[in-house]
Amino acid sequence: MKYRRFGRTDWEISEVGYGMWGMAGWKGSDDKQSMDALHMAVDRGVNFFDTAWGYGEGHSERLLGQLLREHTGTKLFTASKIPPMNFRWPAKPEYTYKECFPESHIREYTEKTLTNMGTEQIDLMQFHTWDDGWAEKEEWQRTVEDLKKEGKIAAMGISMNRWEPENGIKGLETGLIDAVQVIYNIFDQAPEDHLFPYCKKNDIGVIARVPFDEGTLTGNLTKETVFPAGDWRGTYFVPENLNASVDRAEGLRPLVPEGMDMAEMALRFVLENKTVGTVIPGMRKLRNVKANTDCSDGISMEPALHQSLQKHRWDRKPTAWSQ
Repeated sequence: MKYRRFGRTDWEISEVGYGMWGMAGWKGSDDKQSMDALHMAVDRGVNFFDTAWGYGEGHSERLLGQLLREHTGTKLFTASKIPPMNFRWPAKPEYTYKECFPESHIREYTEKTLTNMGTEQIDLMQFHTWDDGWAEKEEWQRTVEDLKKEGKIAAMGISMNRWEPENGIKGLETGLIDAVQVIYNIFDQAPEDHLFPYCKKNDIGVIARVPFDEGTLTGNLTKETVFPAGDWRGTYFVPENLNASVDRAEGLRPLVPEGMDMAEMALRFVLENKTVGTVIPGMRKLRNVKANTDCSDGISMEPALHQSLQKHRWDRKPTAWSQ
């Protein structure tokens, strides 16, 4: 496993981290299977774990707490997220700050996370939604400063809305945000335009999420794919999105190098960007942990392949189903 400096926190974190949404937000989650995968990830050098209260109303956080207790001799970096008080994703301009992140709510869910994890401090707490219309609100600014002074959080971050990588830069300009979490993959390259240069210049840590475009970039979805009832992906991959996504993925197949599958190519594309501190694929099965951590081998992607993949950028706008 290779490690990267995570912005001004100065943490050395694994370039392949662990996204824990699938352990509570997707159908088929199994706690024993999840814990086996988490342990294997630690054994393979992963030291950054991203969860949220919203992943099973604290269930994913409790699994991470169990992992921490079983690896007390290893520094594992914890990242979680505060849900908006209105429990609506994503944030919209018409949602007021008071509806989403008043001080009492920030504190309540920070304490819930600390309890769920069984720790005295969260390394990185994040706002699970964000709109830059809130950037100048002194209440959240003061609360974040106080939580840091009290030792309850070490750093604060923003999880940016899907396909809105510039809606957060005003928040970063306050100087109180230490990290951003943003969708970045072969299709979603827009963070390279403005967000990544800003983060690099201002030493802000970058977490790349959704490296496989919710599954499209594994190459395993077809236009006939049906998700189990209750699985979040069923609401995201409506026919309009599923059909277009599968067509785009099929266009990538001729580029997959011999001895590599599409998922590996997709993950290596993200790792090629050195502004990214860590990428957090979801990993529920041992084979996925092995495959994803194997990508952290220090081998760069062939420049010609990288240039070809850049041409597959797909700029999208938020919709009713994009969440």
